[in-house]
Amino acid sequence: MKKLLILFLCTSVLVGCKNDTKSKKEETPVSPENSERTEKQSDGLTLLKGAFIYHGDAAVLQTHAEIYGVFVTDKMLELNKMAEQYKKQPTDMVQIEIRGKITNQKDEKILWENKVEIVEILSVSAPKDKDNVIKLGQ
Repeated sequence: MKKLLILFLCTSVLVGCKNDTKSKKEETPVSPENSERTEKQSDGLTLLKGAFIYHGDAAVLQTHAEIYGVFVTDKMLELNKMAEQYKKQPTDMVQIEIRGKITNQKDEKILWENKVEIVEILSVSAPKDKDNVIKLGQ
C-alpha cells in the first residue's frame, strides 16, 4: 500500500511539473514598419466612440472610460451639424464614432485633462437611452 501511495505521489509531481510549451506564444513587437498594420493603424490617430455634446463654446466627448475636451475646429463644427438632426434639445448628447489626435497638453480654453482633435468622422447616431431623461424646474 505504501509503495502504491509513493508511486502515485511521484507520478502526480512529475505530471504537475511538466513544462507546457504549447501555451507560450512568441510576442512580436508591433512597429510601424510591420507589414500587418494598415495605413489607418500607422497614422497615430485613435478611434473613439461615445456621447458627444457641443453647447455654447464647449465640446465634450464622453467614452466608456474617459471624458475628453474637444478642440473647436472645422471638423468638430461639421460633426455638430451632423449631430443636430438627432438632437431634440440643444443639450442632448449624440453617439459618435471618430478618429482623432489625443493630447494632454494644457490649453487655455479646454480645462479637461484629456483633449482630442477630430480628424475623421466615422458615424453619428441617436442617443442610446432616450427614456432616461431628467428634467428640472417644470
